[in-house]
Amino acid sequence: MLLTPRQDEIVALAKANGRVLVDELASRFSVTPQTIRKDLNDLCDTRVLTRIHGGALFPSGNENVKYEARRAIASVEKQAIGAAAAALIPNNSSLFINIGTTTEAVGEALADHHELMVITNNINVANRLRVFPGIEVVIAGGVVRGSDGGIVGEAAVDFDFREVKVAQAIISNARHVILVSDSLKFERTAPVRIGHLSQVHTFITDHCPIDSIRGICADHDVRLIETEARGT
Repeated sequence: MLLTPRQDEIVALAKANGRVLVDELASRFSVTPQTIRKDLNDLCDTRVLTRIHGGALFPSGNENVKYEARRAIASVEKQAIGAAAAALIPNNSSLFINIGTTTEAVGEALADHHELMVITNNINVANRLRVFPGIEVVIAGGVVRGSDGGIVGEAAVDFDFREVKVAQAIISNARHVILVSDSLKFERTAPVRIGHLSQVHTFITDHCPIDSIRGICADHDVRLIETEARGT
């Protein structure tokens, strides 16, 4: 499911306020309550939001958003971020693509590259790129997580079985680390820390609204790329 611009804004409002109400949304967007109810039903069916009487709630910070719902959120922004990242990757190179829906957008944008070796613990990336003759795909071994196709396990990292350790191993061994994230991630907190922004070389997002993040990039020579993609 791809979100409409109105649905994208509804999700953003729900994130900011914790909940949204049908009547308030109908007034805000100048549409009927029935139209808003349909939007909310679509968002709740994919578990982006949780339905309540008269509106919907944004899931709590410690509740995982379902994979298809995560793919739908900020999809236009993710496509632009993916294209920007792919433009930095030369032919005749090797790279590791980690778990995530934004990293999957990077994989999608690599289709025209050639002489690439792509190592990934994301089975969705592997399945997409395996059909292109110019790209060799290597899957890191481990257990395939049913929720999102991520591969986690001792063989994926050689010394630990958690996804975080896989990401940390990638950062430690890469010559150039590219972080990709849509701007909605700035509004969320994670239960664990993978690393610090100063450890990456390039950070690509649609928009960075936080001055302290910009300051870290400037202080640690992290290249900040903003695609400014917006849905239409």
